Amino acid sequence: MPTQSRPTNRSFPAPAIIPVLPYPDVRAAVAWLGDVFGFVERLQIAAHRAQLDIGADGAMIVAEYIDKARRPTAGADHATHAVMVRVADVDAHHAHAVARGARILAGPETYPYGERQYMVADLGGHHWTFSQTLADVHPSEWGDAEVILEVTA
Repeated sequence: MPTQSRPTNRSFPAPAIIPVLPYPDVRAAVAWLGDVFGFVERLQIAAHRAQLDIGADGAMIVAEYIDKARRPTAGADHATHAVMVRVADVDAHHAHAVARGARILAGPETYPYGERQYMVADLGGHHWTFSQTLADVHPSEWGDAEVILEVTA
């Protein structure tokens, strides 16, 4: 149910599907991904997260951890990645997932960066975050973000 036409938000990458990969050192990962793959940092969020542009129509998020409740540790319960998918209506998407018996990791929540999101695990244990843009919020408006490139709509 990804949306074809969606509102823009300068605090959130534009693509419909956004991989989220954790690294033990976010700044080192951003430097390496830029140097080796040519990815371009568009937004740094404190020292724990960054958004990178991949060409004209791709993006990824580099994270210190997938979510605060499940910081990576050694062992089988280590989340190695997550995927974000933009949808038109997070609450309807969440209700559908619940009705179909999905394992919800975090219910719908609205964030100061203009997105409403929920997180679910699929049958393989992979984490998916579904996100709906509620407002176009410049990263400077919600704190902890350092605008690397001029983020435009």
